[in-house]
Amino acid sequence: MSNCRFCAEPLSQTFADLGVTPLSNSFVPPERAQAMEPFYPLHAFVCGSCKLVQLEEFESPQHIFGDNYLYFSSFSDSWLRHAEAYSEHMIGRFGLGSDSLVVEVASNDGYLLQYFLQKGTKVLGIEPAANVAEYAVKKGIPTDVNFFGVETARRLKADGIAPDVIAANNVMAHVPDLNDFVAGFAVLLKPGGVVTVEFPHLLQLMAQNQFDTIYHEHFSYFSLLTVEQVFKGHGLRLFDVQKLTTHGGSLRIFATQADHNGHPTTAAVAEVLAEERAAGLDDMATYKAFAQQIVDTKAALLSFCIEARRAGKTIAAYGAPAKGNTLLNYCGVGPEFISFTVDRSPHKQGHLLPGVRIPIRSPEAIFAARPDYVLILPWNLKDEIAQQMAAVREWGGQFVVPIPKVQVLT
Repeated sequence: MSNCRFCAEPLSQTFADLGVTPLSNSFVPPERAQAMEPFYPLHAFVCGSCKLVQLEEFESPQHIFGDNYLYFSSFSDSWLRHAEAYSEHMIGRFGLGSDSLVVEVASNDGYLLQYFLQKGTKVLGIEPAANVAEYAVKKGIPTDVNFFGVETARRLKADGIAPDVIAANNVMAHVPDLNDFVAGFAVLLKPGGVVTVEFPHLLQLMAQNQFDTIYHEHFSYFSLLTVEQVFKGHGLRLFDVQKLTTHGGSLRIFATQADHNGHPTTAAVAEVLAEERAAGLDDMATYKAFAQQIVDTKAALLSFCIEARRAGKTIAAYGAPAKGNTLLNYCGVGPEFISFTVDRSPHKQGHLLPGVRIPIRSPEAIFAARPDYVLILPWNLKDEIAQQMAAVREWGGQFVVPIPKVQVLT
């Protein structure tokens, strides 16, 4: 990779080299089980200037998030609760009402905007995957099927769209042209309006060894130190930040125009920046030390699988998240160790995981097979999944998580 996608500085420092893997959401239909699939280097670098952790762009967003995108947000109960709580918080904090407009960038299947709609607030979704946007439209959520950036923002603004709140949850990492994306907020936002952006926190990724959240669909990995620079570069001021438990530890930032004084900056911004500096996120040596943790986790997962097989134990997995595909491909764990995985989304069932080609079935398959271990691939949802699948324990089955370390749950 040559230059940083934010500040254009030359890149040379490796953050994590995970070999070559397929696109993590490129699930393989059964009729292509014997076909080839493309693999790309999964090599993350860190910029010595702005400290942005990033991947090279091998496939365009148009290819990744095209008309047959298989991620639907509404299949996680905890994520829906998170979305509803967000809507209540925004309405209460900023006094949103029937004359207010909330725009969500990467609105998916309407999982979030449906709650604003129910409370009488006007909404508009912006979603590039037409097949996913169709589900939002069926819920009564008007959706602009496009990628977001300056061009889309200018078009919407010319049409009279002036949002009081722009929400962008877990999308900024998916954007290769980071500057165009953030500049779009500045163009579209109503004077004095608020942008909220949620993203997995790089500090937690490193502290909790969450290397499996690195995959080709995520072009960037953010600290608040870096995000503050990016937003400032486009005339936006961060005035608040909240720590979230979602996705293994995330941040929700609040921003407005730099010349707008209606939203005073809270102490939380300085506190999180200080926490990141104390953890060494402004020091390149910290990033260099991360790579060894990854190798140790690979060895631990392989050892667990090998020992289970030698003991005559069976392993199935739960979930088909992108992070699981990074983990299994990097560690070299295929159907010789994990006979199948299950997922609640019917859009993934019947397909094979990319690369490792483990079949995806419905959750009921776990109860039919009665495996000794169930490896929870979306480890950030381990409590929700263990509760949903509690009957696994009835035959002595045990749940296992791979991150931050391989652990059998008690």
